[in-house]
Amino acid sequence: MERNELYPIFLKVSNLKILIVGGGNVALEKLTFLLKSSPNAQVEMVSPMFREETVQLAKSANIIMHEDTYNPNFLNGKHLVVATTDNVAVNEQVYHDCRERSILVNVADNPPFCDFYMGGIVTKGNVKVAISTNGKSPTTAKRLRQFFEDVIPENIDDLVKNLNEFRKTIKGDFEEKVETLNEFTKGLVEKKNK
Repeated sequence: MERNELYPIFLKVSNLKILIVGGGNVALEKLTFLLKSSPNAQVEMVSPMFREETVQLAKSANIIMHEDTYNPNFLNGKHLVVATTDNVAVNEQVYHDCRERSILVNVADNPPFCDFYMGGIVTKGNVKVAISTNGKSPTTAKRLRQFFEDVIPENIDDLVKNLNEFRKTIKGDFEEKVETLNEFTKGLVEKKNK
């Protein structure tokens, strides 16, 4: 069986500078999901044209927009780049320019030109679940996201907050605290399964 070997991380994109190259439907989709997950993301966009919906969303989120063609100078100071144009040569140039500068890059719908994928995300308060299909089926990730949105209870954040307070009261070293919390949460799962 093939195995997904991606390493999942949760980025504090409010501390990182992100560039989206493109202004069409795919750019709008990437910007929408990025801001849904991280409303304070620091994003700039560059494209010769932007869809009106993209302009409206960008204005509401204080996104810097450059109505221009891509050139490597737009990468200065960036940590993360997403290329979304319908021009394969431009997208591949963005990829190569980013690789030269050690900037993480995602070329939409082109897995060989991606350092990372933007998977499905479910957020309930402090709980966030990310779903990856290894870049093979965004539709499956979407369906799994919908499933988890329905299954994870809205009040899961109350549990997280309560466990955080309980964790502060536990005595002992790190291993003892982990063992105590594991025992406590195991009991919660067992009760739910009965």
